[in-house]
Amino acid sequence: MKMTYKIVGKEINNIGYGLMSLNLPRENPISGDEKIAMIKAALDAGANFLNGGEFYGPSLQDNSLTLLREYFEKYPGDADKVVIGIKGGLRLSPMAVDNSPEYTRESIENCLRLIGDRGKIDMWEMGRRTTQDEYIQSLRVIESYVKKGKIGGVTLSEVNANTIRQAAKVVKVVGVEIELSLFHTDPLHNDICAACAELGIPIFAYSPLGRGFLTGKVQKPEDLYSFFRQLPRFQAENFDANLRLVEKVRQWAAKKGCTPAQFSINWLVALSNRPGMPKIIPIPGAASLERIRENIHEFKLTDEDMDEVDSFLKEFNVSGDRTYEAQARWLDSNDTTEVTV
Repeated sequence: MKMTYKIVGKEINNIGYGLMSLNLPRENPISGDEKIAMIKAALDAGANFLNGGEFYGPSLQDNSLTLLREYFEKYPGDADKVVIGIKGGLRLSPMAVDNSPEYTRESIENCLRLIGDRGKIDMWEMGRRTTQDEYIQSLRVIESYVKKGKIGGVTLSEVNANTIRQAAKVVKVVGVEIELSLFHTDPLHNDICAACAELGIPIFAYSPLGRGFLTGKVQKPEDLYSFFRQLPRFQAENFDANLRLVEKVRQWAAKKGCTPAQFSINWLVALSNRPGMPKIIPIPGAASLERIRENIHEFKLTDEDMDEVDSFLKEFNVSGDRTYEAQARWLDSNDTTEVTV
């Protein structure tokens, strides 16, 4: 029997599914029917937490919400089986963060309209944080929709520990979405995981496979999705240096009789049981039925397995930044004083 975790009054399994991959631009586009089949496969495999975005798609009118609406039109009975987390608060063409209360309200209303009557947004979050004053005001806007029963809870995205603690003084925070993987372990050391554990807030770990790098199927930058290969850690000498981690993951996976992707995802699941850690739910994205079924496969890592990983990570340093300069400005650098309620 799979262990579950309760959030916003609903049971969530240990591994979720990220919808971003389904709407990335591709040379060979994925059809609508194929996307729906992939969501169905994820849910059937046990990934009942679906993570999407208003800006995951070609426009703010064609995205994860419209895809979910189509899914529930075909499978109306599944609407009560899933827990849905949505990000908004970004403008497109050009992409820009807007944390104003006015735009936050506009973004939430758009998401509610697009998902339709069958779908329920269980969690909603601003995709990134900018100015302190607007961010805090907009958290209260999101909470007003919770109080009206229109959404289930307030989540945070890509924030640091100080922001998490500040936000928790203003609203009830039901989750924090951050990048966390064997390839990006900063939240284990920069107080983010500690803050979430202290406050009883679960973490939704996006890019648990390091944008495909930890699958073991990437041998050169060209094997990555075109947008991801631009990231500094996949450039020239950085890429080669980081392959050392991939080789180690291959070895660990071979010992457990699983794939590198499965080992990487279940390492995150097992982190939840380590001292001082919050509940961690990885949300891998995939755009093929084979990869979806591979990723949503649970098994137990022992304390000895985890200790072996810890020993390696203590002496391994990822080469290169995780994002490029143009987007680094959107990462939360909040160092303001504590908010007063």
